[in-house]
Amino acid sequence: MPPRRIAVLADSDTRWKWGASVAQQIAPGHALDAYFLRGRSTPTERQLAEIGIEPDTARELPTAELVDDADLADADIVVMAVSGGTVLALTHSLGLAWSGREHRPITVTGYVGVVYEKMIDGLLTRGGTDIVLANSTYDARRFGAAFASVGVDPDSVVECALPFLGGEPYRPSTERPFTLTFAVQPSVPKGKQDRMRLLERAAAHARRHPDRQVLMKLRSLPGEHTTHVEADPYQLLIQNLAEPAPANLQLVYGNMGEVLDRTDLLVTVSSTAALESMQRGIPTAILTDFGVREAHGNHYFIHSGCLASWDELDAGALPLPDPAWADAQGIGKSDPYAAARARVAALRAAGPLPTLRPYYTPERAGIYLGGLLARNGFDEKGRPLGTPLGTGGSGLKRAVRGVARRGAKAVYRVGYQRVAPTLRKWGAV
Repeated sequence: MPPRRIAVLADSDTRWKWGASVAQQIAPGHALDAYFLRGRSTPTERQLAEIGIEPDTARELPTAELVDDADLADADIVVMAVSGGTVLALTHSLGLAWSGREHRPITVTGYVGVVYEKMIDGLLTRGGTDIVLANSTYDARRFGAAFASVGVDPDSVVECALPFLGGEPYRPSTERPFTLTFAVQPSVPKGKQDRMRLLERAAAHARRHPDRQVLMKLRSLPGEHTTHVEADPYQLLIQNLAEPAPANLQLVYGNMGEVLDRTDLLVTVSSTAALESMQRGIPTAILTDFGVREAHGNHYFIHSGCLASWDELDAGALPLPDPAWADAQGIGKSDPYAAARARVAALRAAGPLPTLRPYYTPERAGIYLGGLLARNGFDEKGRPLGTPLGTGGSGLKRAVRGVARRGAKAVYRVGYQRVAPTLRKWGAV
């Protein structure tokens, strides 16, 4: 008997990392199918290799083609690792496409990182999916309360933690230099001048501490896209330093977990890498040099005890999180996805699932819904724009799509088997 299947829909490298990690946590033993949605930030082979989670099958396609995808409809679970607007468009459109089927997949969504802004905006677009994952006790409480107040089932909210919190506990080593890793973000800080100042401070720290290794952990190559646009990559800015970069300052790629294996101090403005670092017990600093501001997201860490400036780091600060704060954020849990697996089991045991119905319907918010549907390539009936109503395309078109999908799977397999191993060998640049 073939294994059950879990499909992950993702539109960027960050969201694939989250969705694939969630899939491994909630459905161990399931075959993993990847659907990369075509757009500005569709992940490249290099980005996928860096994440290091290899699906059993993979394809790239426009979002609107999902409604006619028979393999997706037959999956046991679908993880929507996409923006809230796309979750809403898919819940509406797949709900209509799958209506009347004896079987439809269990739908799962959530947040790739910490929720520090637009909580209601993002949450209500996710309402109507079977499971909405909350990354902490704090998030679970406020998500459930918001759903209950607007008539969405609060039991759909399931507490867990960020799925990529793991790795070996931190142990200082005398066999390598003390290593400070700065976790780069594509848009925080945003302006070229501020990003240049940050790079100058990192270089200055490296000069003050020649016995330390200072790593700038990059997200992407120039020209690659992530969830957020990076207008001024550090690979280019480093050429404009007032003084040549010291030898102990390096720009590096690679899997974040592997970089953390050799990190003694993680520094960032507000990256979720801070939570990965805290989970391991690595000293972690949330930079205050650009202010503690909602616009930067570092206000989320206000009670963590880890706020620090470059001056303080130069002086030897090694911040550790407040235990109560860390516990509230889901850090340190032994099996944070037990409740999610139990929810999946309960939904399966309950029999046929009801038709998917998002909180935002044409009657409740037709203007808002219509705009998000169009942005994702759907009309109000949940059909791809330009498709005649009541049709799913001719038999010939369906056959062509099937051949194309099989070809896409083969291309991705070649990429993972032949190209990815080479890319994984990339180190510092």
